Amino acid sequence: MRRVLNVWLAFLCVAASSAAQTTAPPAPAASVSAPRLTATRLATSPTIDGVLDDAAWATPEVSTDQWRSYNPLYGDSIPQATHVWIGYDARYLYFAFQCDDPEPGQIKTSITRRDNIFSDDWVGLSLDALGTGQVSYHMMVNPSGIQLDMLNSSSGDEDISPDWVWESAGLRNDRGYAVEIRLPLESVQLKGGDAVRMGILFWRRVSRIGVSVAWPALEPGTWVFDKHADLMFDHLEPRLAREVIPSATYAWSEARSDGPAWNGTGNHGDIGFSSRLGLTPTITLDATVNPDFSQVESDAFQVEVNQRFPVFFSEKRPFFMQGSDIFKLAGVGNGDASMFAAVHTRRIVDPIVGVKVTGSAGRVSFGSLLASDEAPGREVAPGEPGDDANRLFNVGRAQYSLSPGSFAGAIATQTRFAGDENSVVGADVSWRPRASDRVTAFVLQSWSDRQGDRDAGVAMQANYFSNSKRLTVGGQIEHYDRGFAMDTAFYNRVGFTSGWGYTEYSFYPDKTRYPWLRRVSPFVFVSGGRDRIEQGDERLAVFGGRFRFTRQGFFRVDRILGQEPWAGREYETNRWRANGEVQLQRWISLDARWDVGGAIFYDRESPFAGRSRTFSAGTTFQPTGRFSEQVNYTRVAFDREDTGARMYTIDILNTRTTYQFTPQLFVRAIAQYDSDQRRVLTDLLGSYELRPGTVVYAGYGALFEQRELRDGQWIERQGHYVGTGRGFFFKASYLHRF
Repeated sequence: MRRVLNVWLAFLCVAASSAAQTTAPPAPAASVSAPRLTATRLATSPTIDGVLDDAAWATPEVSTDQWRSYNPLYGDSIPQATHVWIGYDARYLYFAFQCDDPEPGQIKTSITRRDNIFSDDWVGLSLDALGTGQVSYHMMVNPSGIQLDMLNSSSGDEDISPDWVWESAGLRNDRGYAVEIRLPLESVQLKGGDAVRMGILFWRRVSRIGVSVAWPALEPGTWVFDKHADLMFDHLEPRLAREVIPSATYAWSEARSDGPAWNGTGNHGDIGFSSRLGLTPTITLDATVNPDFSQVESDAFQVEVNQRFPVFFSEKRPFFMQGSDIFKLAGVGNGDASMFAAVHTRRIVDPIVGVKVTGSAGRVSFGSLLASDEAPGREVAPGEPGDDANRLFNVGRAQYSLSPGSFAGAIATQTRFAGDENSVVGADVSWRPRASDRVTAFVLQSWSDRQGDRDAGVAMQANYFSNSKRLTVGGQIEHYDRGFAMDTAFYNRVGFTSGWGYTEYSFYPDKTRYPWLRRVSPFVFVSGGRDRIEQGDERLAVFGGRFRFTRQGFFRVDRILGQEPWAGREYETNRWRANGEVQLQRWISLDARWDVGGAIFYDRESPFAGRSRTFSAGTTFQPTGRFSEQVNYTRVAFDREDTGARMYTIDILNTRTTYQFTPQLFVRAIAQYDSDQRRVLTDLLGSYELRPGTVVYAGYGALFEQRELRDGQWIERQGHYVGTGRGFFFKASYLHRF
């Protein structure tokens, strides 16, 4: 562990010192074909209250011509006009929007939690603060001033996990609604000096018609890095991020294990500390000591019975979400690929310390992460080699910008625990030969030592995707050796080679004849491969269609013809599948999914063919702007094919009830039921969040399981549901900037 730590610290010192001593490269020249906007230097800061009566907004608005739709159709105009103002001073960037609407009474908004406004009307922007075409800050605000922020990078899609500090306000008016944004310069990485150039794009969603528009226009197959306008500033001085977040927690819990009496399992308080320091205007150091993540919401119950591949749960912990975009590999995360994430930080279960450096220098972006995990998954046995009972988790990553949206990268990862070691090095590339085309590829080489048992392997993937208004085509090949292992990653399997191809063609019905139908898209997906571990060939063909309607309506139906190998045999897995969703009214939305057909009972010793049926349905009920009720129900049944015998039936119910008193204060109640595990989880949380980092949480949770007490011992899955665990926690933290 000491050797790895010394190498990592040496890298950190060299990177920081070289960046500090090197003159920042000149800002890239403004794009020849991109529209150009100029921000106004403000003498007086506007009040962020959603009312555009400040002197700052008496200046001329920036020139944005006709906004065009990009979802669900391309190129349409809407009657809702949008006006934009941009200003700045020595500490902040300012944006203001007047969103006109001929029917202001139909505007949909809510007082809700941050990042929960997808179904509302909203307006916002995409800001490439470095002007490199690699990372963009997406900020949207609904008419009530509630924020939604996402980080978009050229190596992955939009990531809703990160939150940064910025202010917003929104208010309805007689023309529609207005929004104001104030963005502190220290919240984003930017280059300073004269004639600073950033990239910017504006977008707006009108909920009741289900249409999103943008300026500049987003053609099919393009994304923000292809279409950013140039935003110019006469002079900007970057402000280094300097913030600390001390936190205090108290937790109490008890459980019933050996009998009817409650036994205390925990009763303690703790103190943690996190900091974020700007080493240079474009390089940031994040560190945390003894972090506590007790405020992170419990994962929703999922079906975990008879699953061939592990169930994926996304990261929700703030320290790991910040700057996570740099650790994404090109092409990873594709729903039809084995690897979901090359760096899946949920493998760090209980970190005692974590340090992370992220930043950029010229065309190079880089990141490094070091963490020590107190809960590596097993105890160290007496006499077992290794000088530490904690697992060391170490990642280094770099990217070189080839052009906006294109890059070449490298990654190195290492984990060490009790004599076990896993190391991986690799390279990746994401290239856009045209705005509508994208090529991605990666190759990884691993070496593993498990208590003297050494192994090695290669993983590789290549993907091509092209999208136009009418035609979408794509293809992928991937290969994983039997001996490949990557302890930092989340992936489904190894020991296979496969490939797939996809074609979709879109029709746009006449809106005068079919005003309720927006787009019809039939598609074909075919794949095949060899699974060397399961000793068989796999084949899949999917014939289906997607239909998009008004009121955010969507419906998809598929016919699936498949063959899947398992434990030396090949099984037919022909199925029918359908899913849909619709926003019936402003206050209620519905979604449902249905899946039926051939399946496999994944028992390693005695597998057999069967027939599974899955049905799920959900609703979001929001009668007022402050109250929200979400309910999702899933039922899965599996019958044996040869006898017709029912092997299992599982019912899962997840509910979430939220009341938002103010944008900062809310209470939330969760109830979850799993018939297979015979358990019910309830969770009540109260939260006050002034801004990211300054929060107070108080929560109580209880677990109920079906048990019966006989002769002083619990018999599981019999009797009534009784409480088996309960706990209370409190946490307070404060973000201080200096």
